[in-house]
Amino acid sequence: MTTVGFIGLGIMGGPMAVNLAKAGYDVLGYDVTAARTEMLARAGGRAAAGVAEAVQKADVVVTMVRDSADVEAVALGEDGILANARAGQLYIDMSSISPTTSRAVAEAARPLGVRVLDAPVSGGEPGAIEGSLSIMVGGGAEDFEAALPVLEVLGATVVHVGPHGAGQTVKAANQLIVAGTIELVAEAIVFLEAYGVDTGAAVRVLAGGLAGNRILDRKAAGMLARRFEPGFRIDLHHKDMGIVTSAAREAGVVIPLGSAVAQLIAALKAQGDGGLDHSALLKLVEQLSGRASR
Repeated sequence: MTTVGFIGLGIMGGPMAVNLAKAGYDVLGYDVTAARTEMLARAGGRAAAGVAEAVQKADVVVTMVRDSADVEAVALGEDGILANARAGQLYIDMSSISPTTSRAVAEAARPLGVRVLDAPVSGGEPGAIEGSLSIMVGGGAEDFEAALPVLEVLGATVVHVGPHGAGQTVKAANQLIVAGTIELVAEAIVFLEAYGVDTGAAVRVLAGGLAGNRILDRKAAGMLARRFEPGFRIDLHHKDMGIVTSAAREAGVVIPLGSAVAQLIAALKAQGDGGLDHSALLKLVEQLSGRASR
């Protein structure tokens, strides 16, 4: 039985680790919040006392943590993943971080013989629970093939997109599209409501035409009802838009619409809404339109 050391058991990582346990993997999990580790143990996994144990007893190590700084700490720290890894071990980082950080971790792992993949995901909490995530993977082709059995438990779409850092670059593009689409759906809903249109009916017909998209399918009902429980928090999308705008600037690419949406997300975070789902962009459209939130 393959043992997977899974580090980071939050909104995304928790259900992902549970799915691996249900699929027959021996999952040894660790999270800084002990209750999350205990939840995995109750769901069929095992609890690790720390990062070192999760790495030393695993064949494959997976991380799903918040940001670049967390990956650097857990991967490159004094008693972190690389300090406890062995030659030939496979390390898959599924966090959404800077491509530069992913390349730096891979470079640090190379002389140790540790195989590294960056494999960020899209699909949110529902996709993590359902095992239907879209997974974009950067790294060596042979390492990707070795990781496929694990990744295919977690995602319905698993694609090798290039060398180290490529997975994170594609994820940045994904977050750019998602943020822009949510903003446009929010604007459309406020526009429709201003004219007294049956918005439920409008969403159905829009979803069936060229305007159809996954945001309408998955988020519109909650937006119409003003339910903004995360999902995917504004705080996290704010972090991701920082990655997008920074990477675009480094590449000399202009993203005017993306930059505008990044500022709108930053405004929501600044006014204390960082814990809401990113579909709460609707709240800001209402405020800017002088319309009271329902």
